[in-house]
Amino acid sequence: MSKEILIHVADGERRVAILKDGRLDDFYIELDRYQSMLGNIYKGKVESILPSINGAFVNIGQEKNGFLYLTDADNPFLKDIEKIEEEPSMGQRLLNMFMPKTDKKAEPPKPKNDIPLKKDQEVLVQVVKDPFGTKGARLTTHISLAGRFVVYMPLDKNSGISKKIEKPEERQRLRDILRSFNFVRSGGFIVRTASVDIGEKEITRDAKFLTAMWDKIRALGKQKQPPALVYKEYDLIWKVVRDLLKDEVERLIIDSQEEYVKLRKFAETLAGKEMVDKIHYHAGPKPIFEEKNVATELEKIYDTKVYLKTGAYVVIEPTEGLIVVDVNSGRFKTKGTPEDAAFAVNMEAAPEIARQLRLRDLGGIIVIDFIDMTREDHKRKVLNALREELTKDHAKTEVNRISQLGLVEMTRARTGKTIESLKFHACPYCEGRGKVKID
Repeated sequence: MSKEILIHVADGERRVAILKDGRLDDFYIELDRYQSMLGNIYKGKVESILPSINGAFVNIGQEKNGFLYLTDADNPFLKDIEKIEEEPSMGQRLLNMFMPKTDKKAEPPKPKNDIPLKKDQEVLVQVVKDPFGTKGARLTTHISLAGRFVVYMPLDKNSGISKKIEKPEERQRLRDILRSFNFVRSGGFIVRTASVDIGEKEITRDAKFLTAMWDKIRALGKQKQPPALVYKEYDLIWKVVRDLLKDEVERLIIDSQEEYVKLRKFAETLAGKEMVDKIHYHAGPKPIFEEKNVATELEKIYDTKVYLKTGAYVVIEPTEGLIVVDVNSGRFKTKGTPEDAAFAVNMEAAPEIARQLRLRDLGGIIVIDFIDMTREDHKRKVLNALREELTKDHAKTEVNRISQLGLVEMTRARTGKTIESLKFHACPYCEGRGKVKID
C-alpha cells in the first residue's frame, strides 16, 4: 500500500490531503481567518463557579470564557507546579509502579462538597475543544504536549503505553526506555503507537524536546498576568511532520518553496534525516491537488449525496442536534433476494460512511439508517465493516449495535468546526434551507 501526503499552500489557507493507493483517505484544512485554539495553553482566571453544573468559567482572554469541569481540575493552581517538582523522580515513580506495593495508610477521601477551584484563582489550562456556536472553549488542567513518539503530561504522575501496542516484548522494551528517563523532574509519559520498533535514541530525543518545551511554558506561566496565552499549538503543516510523517509514508509533497525550506529544517530537528529525504517540493505548472486528481474528489465532500460504484448512494444531512446518514439502493441491481441486495449495498456503504465522516470532520451524535436486513450475521458483518474503517479515524468514536429498525447510533468526538463550515456559510435568503419557494 502506497501512502502520500500532499500539502497545498495558498493565500490565507493550507490544505493537507492523505492519499492511500492514489485515493483520498483523509483531509485537513487550516484558514488564517479561523485560528483553532485546540492545544493552546493559557494562564486564566476563574470568573465564576457553578456547582450545579459541576463546572467553572475561566477567563482566558477570548470573546467567550472557557468552560472547565470541576472534576477536571486536579492541578488547577500555578503554585502546584512547584509542589509537583518536589515529588520523586520519573524513574523512581516508574519503579514504584512495577514494584510490589507496601502497606501504607490510605489518604483520606476528599469531601464530596470539596470544590477544587476558587473565584479569581489563577489557573493554567489547555483547550481540548474549540468554541462552538454559543459555547466557549472546553478546557482541562491535565496539560499534555504531544511529540512524535510520546505524549508528555507535566502535571500528571502516571505513565503508560498505548493499548494499541499489543506485543508483550515490545511493551516491555518501551517500559525499559521510560525507566531510563532520569532527566525528567516531574510528570508522566504516554508512549504512542508510532514508537513501535523505534530506537531508544529517537524516543529519548522526543521526550527531551517536550520537557524543554514545558520548561519554557512554565516560565512564561509565572511571568505573565492572566488572561494570557503561554503556548500556541503548532500550525497544520508542523503537525503533519509530528503526527503523519511516518515510515509508511513514501513521499510528502508541498507546493510552497518557502514552507518547503522551513518544513525540512523542522523535520530534521524533530524526525531525523531519513524523514527529511521524503519531503519534496512541487514546482509543476499545475497545482499539486490538480496534478494528483485530488481537487475533484475534495469538491464531493461538500455534497449531500455520495454515490457508490454499484449505483447505490448515501445521503449525509447535518442538523443542529445530530448527523443523519441514510443508505439508499439507487440504481443497484442484483439477481439475488432483497436480503442479499440490502446486505451488498450496506457492506459497500459502511466503510464509505466512516471515510466521509473522517473527510468532512463531522462530529457529535450520528444516526445511520442502513437498508433493513433480517439476518443477524449480515448485521454483524456490516457493523464490523463500519468499525474497521473507523479504526483509521484520528477522532474517538463509539458505535452501538444495529437496532431493530436498522439504525446505528454512534458518536464521533467533535473538537472544532466541520470542514464545510470553514468554507461555507448559510444563505441569508433561505437561511440554509436550500429550497426555492413555488409561487
